[in-house]
Amino acid sequence: MMKKFIIIAFIILGAISCTSDFSDWNKDPKQATVVPASTLFSNAERNLVRTMKNQNVNINIFNFLAQYWTATTYPDEANYDLGTRDVPGNFWNSLYRDVLVDLQEATKVLNAEKENLSAAQLAKNKNQLALVSILEVYSYHVLVDVFGDVPFTEALDIENPSPKYDDDTAIYTTLFAKLDAAINDLDTSDASFGSADFIYNGDVTAWKKFANSLKLRMALRTKDGAKISAAVAGGVFTSNDDNAAFHFLASDPYANPLWENLVQSGRKDLLVADTFVNLIEPLNDPRTPVFMADNLDPYVGGPYAANNSYNSYTHLGDIFHEPDFEGVILDYAEVKFLLAEAAARGLGGVTTPATHYNDAVTASVEYWVSGGDAATYLAQPSVAYDAVNWEQSIGTQKWIALYSRGFEGWSSWRVFGYPVLAAPAGAHSSAEGKVPVRYTYPADESQRNGTNYTAASSAIGGDKFTTRVFWNN
Repeated sequence: MMKKFIIIAFIILGAISCTSDFSDWNKDPKQATVVPASTLFSNAERNLVRTMKNQNVNINIFNFLAQYWTATTYPDEANYDLGTRDVPGNFWNSLYRDVLVDLQEATKVLNAEKENLSAAQLAKNKNQLALVSILEVYSYHVLVDVFGDVPFTEALDIENPSPKYDDDTAIYTTLFAKLDAAINDLDTSDASFGSADFIYNGDVTAWKKFANSLKLRMALRTKDGAKISAAVAGGVFTSNDDNAAFHFLASDPYANPLWENLVQSGRKDLLVADTFVNLIEPLNDPRTPVFMADNLDPYVGGPYAANNSYNSYTHLGDIFHEPDFEGVILDYAEVKFLLAEAAARGLGGVTTPATHYNDAVTASVEYWVSGGDAATYLAQPSVAYDAVNWEQSIGTQKWIALYSRGFEGWSSWRVFGYPVLAAPAGAHSSAEGKVPVRYTYPADESQRNGTNYTAASSAIGGDKFTTRVFWNN
């Protein structure tokens, strides 16, 4: 027996003496050390849409700022208290840390892979890089629209914890160039991320339409007629089939965050605001029973920013309680409203604002209500397009169509000023009793004739759009 132990010991000793590198011994073969670009892209998509669709007072309160919804027990954020929970900081972190960093890493991985790809594989790699770039543009566009000047040229550098803040107008200029480059790089005859893409399932043609539609949205922010024309010529959304929507699943952790907020949490914190109920109910809008629950008859909106009783006011519609309700970040109805605005302003060669307006309302009704009667709705004098008061027509109906999409609804109000939103009586002292700022444009209408604004007259608003200066002067 002792002889056997000695032989075994010599075998082990011999094996050890022949091994000088033990670095692989502590590696878990089940834990990846290199993350594929497709995984990074998927995670960035998920985090981006979750951030935009969330209704959590710690991260995203845009449905409050747009006055679609209001709170029950904790109305601080509806009263514009942004600092107690550092809502701006948390929203900021969600986009920089959870979205843009993943997209940056995906770009690094894809660029490194180029060295070992065949000529036939390079087209797919190029498409993937373009898709990553498009989502980066979307993310930065949101950050600029919310905060104004933000870190950009020095952002996402772990060695630089204090990057400079770039001018918002300059960032938009770069974003347009980045978006144009991505559009030009897209090869619709080749593949991209396939099933790892939870928005378009790798459909490059759909991504090209999304990129042009995003360009249209941004061009209307800056009132740049040339870019509006280019976006339309490049091909924007033409039906609800083109909508950019993340397809959530029916189970956690891949469910819609609204379901987490409204159902999984077991909380009863959200109500439809009286601002929304009082505007939509007289319009005989076919979307009303989808937007709002029938727990009360008639509908009774919760007083915006008040301390409300959950059982006393109208609840959010059933669709918002579904875990797999898709997360839309840009849709056909919005594109048609953008075209209506461009036509009304005489920008980009776009004409017939009433036609685009009617198409926009119809697209929204058809999205929310199967077989919805948009024609009868539009025939009402209170809904029909008013060429004289077009800002009110477009602004009001676009705000309704963007219901539950807080950032977009708030952004639309900042453009048009419709519907009229009043600051709550208990608004935080830093708000000075005022509603959040609107986008600013040159006073001279002739300055809007298809040219980009200078930094002094930026449509983005410059330093006015920071969390420190958040209110109308």
